[in-house]
Amino acid sequence: MTRNDIPFDQVPQFSGRDKAYTLGNPALTPFYAYPLTLEGFGQVIGEKSTVQAPRTLLVRVLEEQYAGLERTPQIDQHIKALLQPSAFTVVTAHQPVLFTGPLYFIYKIVSTINLAKKLGETYPDVQVVPVMIIGGEDHDFEEVNHAHLFGRTLTWEANAGGSVGQLHTESMSAVLEELRGLLGESDYARELSDILEQSFAAHDRYGSAMQYFVNSLFKDQGLLVLHMDHPDLKREFSPHMRRELLEQPSRALVEESQAELEKLGFPSQAYARPINLFYLSEGSRERIEETDGIFQVVNTTLRFSREEIIAELDAHPERFSPNVILRPLYQESILPNLAYVGGGGELAYWLERRKQFDHFGIKYPILVRRNSVLWIDSNSQKRMEKLGVSLRELMGDTEELVKDWIHQRSEQELSLEQERSTLHLMFEDIAQRTQTIDPTLVGAVKAEEAKQVKSLEQLEVRLVRAQKQRFDTELNQLRAVKEKLFPGNGLQERYDNFIPYYLKHGKVFFEVLLENLDPLNTDFVVIQE
Repeated sequence: MTRNDIPFDQVPQFSGRDKAYTLGNPALTPFYAYPLTLEGFGQVIGEKSTVQAPRTLLVRVLEEQYAGLERTPQIDQHIKALLQPSAFTVVTAHQPVLFTGPLYFIYKIVSTINLAKKLGETYPDVQVVPVMIIGGEDHDFEEVNHAHLFGRTLTWEANAGGSVGQLHTESMSAVLEELRGLLGESDYARELSDILEQSFAAHDRYGSAMQYFVNSLFKDQGLLVLHMDHPDLKREFSPHMRRELLEQPSRALVEESQAELEKLGFPSQAYARPINLFYLSEGSRERIEETDGIFQVVNTTLRFSREEIIAELDAHPERFSPNVILRPLYQESILPNLAYVGGGGELAYWLERRKQFDHFGIKYPILVRRNSVLWIDSNSQKRMEKLGVSLRELMGDTEELVKDWIHQRSEQELSLEQERSTLHLMFEDIAQRTQTIDPTLVGAVKAEEAKQVKSLEQLEVRLVRAQKQRFDTELNQLRAVKEKLFPGNGLQERYDNFIPYYLKHGKVFFEVLLENLDPLNTDFVVIQE
């Protein structure tokens, strides 16, 4: 394996805001609390040391959840460490996407593990524990029910409703059988098949199955996998949910930040509602709305007065579910957390939350942009060398790539740009003479020029098309390697699932990532087999 980094700002697939935060654009400074540096972590460690996190509660919940999970000495040590005021977490989070979904799910975890290690080495007086939160309370099933691998899309078909994490795994039998048919009979395939069986066949609820699956992949690294949909954790957060219900401050605070970001050219990332809580029941997760002092659960007959909604919150905090606007506050109120590790889109909505954190009196973490990775398999590397195409060229638009590739290899010049320039000069001369003879004819001269230019452009298209037919085989290979590395002209990490890489390399795939990812290094990481 070899590694070659590309500067972050030279990757066209990244958004403007993603580049602005990752590369430290000072315009965004008012929207976060600490600089993304090792020195910044010294500052956040000092400030977080003064915050009384619910450590005993957190450890009790982790012990409860890990009673049914495989535990390693690293896991045990990390759970026990969280009782100590000198132990902190760094966190990433994601929905429980089918079989972990796109590769960046894995990259987020590895970035978090490596950040924890780096901080532990830099600040030896503290212990830093990596945590992955499985966001199983989301209810957008279409976002989590598929995975792309081997050129196919595997889809979990189910009559879904309510919290995704509470869905029954028995409905996964068809998609699991489809996956088993793709795995093959290699040692790595049998190893992964056993993990899948222990995860999804042995657990009734999908959230618990995904927690087991992720733990099985990363338990040796001491990663803690946490479900936040726990009644005691919700009870700890209930004072903030009470404020959200009665005072409804979040919308105005978030929209104020969004307006300021929009003035800088950064569009809003998440929609804030007057009340940013859902109400959970079996098979249902619906918004809570308030009109004239009456709180209604949308699409149900449930209605509460102000006194009744607070009584319900006090008696059953587990029935209240923070949405994307409140979820960051929920995480940070429970964990003794230093940093949140996420992708560009996630950090964009965290940047809209600074005023909200201040209002609720919750300390803001350092925002760390996870590593982005391109994994170039050996076959793709050979094709690139054979075709004489560079990675930088593949990062651009597909049709421009094809056009440039043909021009570079054609024995005849295909561009008629010089002829267009000559034509323009000729008609400029004609137009000047026409102006002195009969100015009313100048328009006709310009129209004729446009007509002739269009004819040249059409002829150029036909010349390129003729050359495309000549290079038909090579161009199919070019498009194939482009699609393999940049599916849909996007990033591989946002499409491919990790399973094909695991079947080829086994745990070495994770080991290579652990060796090469450093979320404080902002470059785009390119790994070549």
